Amino acid sequence: MPSLKYQTGDTVMGRWPGSSLYYEVKVLGYDSRSRLYTVIYKDGTELELKEQDITSLAGFQTRTRSRSRSPGRRRSRSRSPARTTRRSSSRAAAAAAAAAIADGATPSRKDPKQRDALEMRPAENNSNDKHEQKDEKNMAPRVSEPENKEEAQPERSQGRYNLRRRKDDGDVETVNAKPEPKQQKGATTLAAAWATPPVPLDFGGKIGAFFWLLFLPAWVLFLILQVNQEDPSLTNFPPPFPPLETFWDLRALGFVLLWILLQAVLYILPIGKLSDGVPLRSGETLRYRTNGFFAFAVSAAVVAAAMYFDVDLTYIHSHFLQLAVASFLVSLLLSVYLFVRARSAGLGELALGGNSGNVVYDFFKGRELNPRIKGFDLKFFCEMRPGLIGWCLVNFAMALAEMKHQDLETPSSSMILVNVFQLLYVIDGLWNEEAILTTMDLMHDGFGFMLAFGDLVWVPFTYTLQAYYLVDHPNPLSLPVLFAIVVLKLVGFYIFRKSNSEKNAFRRNPSDPRFSHMKTIPTATGKSLLVSGWWGVVRHPNYLGDLLMALAWSLPCGFRHLLPWYYMIYFIILLVHRDSRDMSDCRRKYGSAWDEYCRTVRYRIIPRVY
Repeated sequence: MPSLKYQTGDTVMGRWPGSSLYYEVKVLGYDSRSRLYTVIYKDGTELELKEQDITSLAGFQTRTRSRSRSPGRRRSRSRSPARTTRRSSSRAAAAAAAAAIADGATPSRKDPKQRDALEMRPAENNSNDKHEQKDEKNMAPRVSEPENKEEAQPERSQGRYNLRRRKDDGDVETVNAKPEPKQQKGATTLAAAWATPPVPLDFGGKIGAFFWLLFLPAWVLFLILQVNQEDPSLTNFPPPFPPLETFWDLRALGFVLLWILLQAVLYILPIGKLSDGVPLRSGETLRYRTNGFFAFAVSAAVVAAAMYFDVDLTYIHSHFLQLAVASFLVSLLLSVYLFVRARSAGLGELALGGNSGNVVYDFFKGRELNPRIKGFDLKFFCEMRPGLIGWCLVNFAMALAEMKHQDLETPSSSMILVNVFQLLYVIDGLWNEEAILTTMDLMHDGFGFMLAFGDLVWVPFTYTLQAYYLVDHPNPLSLPVLFAIVVLKLVGFYIFRKSNSEKNAFRRNPSDPRFSHMKTIPTATGKSLLVSGWWGVVRHPNYLGDLLMALAWSLPCGFRHLLPWYYMIYFIILLVHRDSRDMSDCRRKYGSAWDEYCRTVRYRIIPRVY
């Protein structure tokens, strides 16, 4: 086998399909059968390119665009016809502009900051790139200033090229000009800064972020005060506001800090698997210690030891409000620290969606994508450890409190169901902890107040409302009802786990023999959409499983009050939001392939039962 011209790990320049623009890429591998190189761009986009579409860094010259060129920087008189005027070949210009516009690579005519974006082409004397010289006459004109004002639709991909951006990795980046000290004005270097088009603001934009900063803590406070009433019905709204001194308890703060410290120690222990995350926009891949199940087992042993030494865990129930306030204070201080440290982070370390320039929005959404302290990943730790495992601890304490308040020798059947159901959900998440590395939170969202508050306050103090409610509002269950709820939970869990397993396995290895009999739809990204198994029944079978499990969590509480059904209502709203977001993102990412998928799989979350 002849030696390869480019080796795995080489940094080279790769031509963007459908245009004459070249970007810095890293070689990931080579397929000898297709004779294509797999490369990754700085924004994380992976493509398969032919050898003639790749050239070395040394074979490139860069130039800036300016309306007035000095004589020393004029182009050669022997320019190709396609590049002599903007009016030539409008159809080719529209096609080239469409591909660049769809990927965010074309600077807007109205954006003066991006008019200096570079168009990087191979040097004319580069003998290694014969293919580019041969096709010079067929090149479309520069796409920075397209003749047509309306945005054209991207062309369909040809062969195995990816002509669309991947939502997972953000927009294609342009390279901004940087003058070199000893070069003439307008000269640039290849080591240019990151520049990306603005990302649409979520959660209602800047005003919405300010609203959520105030609303979320107030909503958690309302839920706790409301469920603590003897009659938590909405007719008793608003709940009485307790004296201010009851909100604070130093021992509660110490309990929260001690719990977080325990989980941090368990996280850094060299026990468990080291898992690779998804490639970042810079091409770097972070590693994570996925030992969440080990941390859960040790935490359970610590709780058992505490009970052996007669530690009163019902303190969690009696000081639920104070623990919530202490957790909120920790999340707030953590958010401030994250916002301040992000000021010194590099551009490649920032999240695309958390750098609007507005202090309130960026504080809420989070600026830095993966903040780490000497390898200790703060976002990954908070996502899976203190709040999630703490959720089970709170539920267990509520079961002990019910026995104490109701003078029971064992928890009620309703309390047992809620504890066991939610415990199974948490254990499943920790056992499959590696799967969280491909979620939106880990891949795209910056770590700010939104995630810090959600991980440390929202999860352990709102997801436990069913157990808290049952402490003082028992709901006996008949054997048939209990059996039906268990069956519902098992069905929901089976759909949830089976669909997620299919998705994760297909993402990791689409060529796995297990998927040989399954139908797929090829997309312009080079990937395929799975339309068999559970993903051929509904578009979001994992959401369907989640929905059935949420229903099983609420049914043991009965129908006397609406409050224990809060999680079910919240989850439905969340699913509607996620479904709308996914539909928009997938249509932008997969184009016509997504439309075909929607025609094939008609139902979104709930299938029609005939």
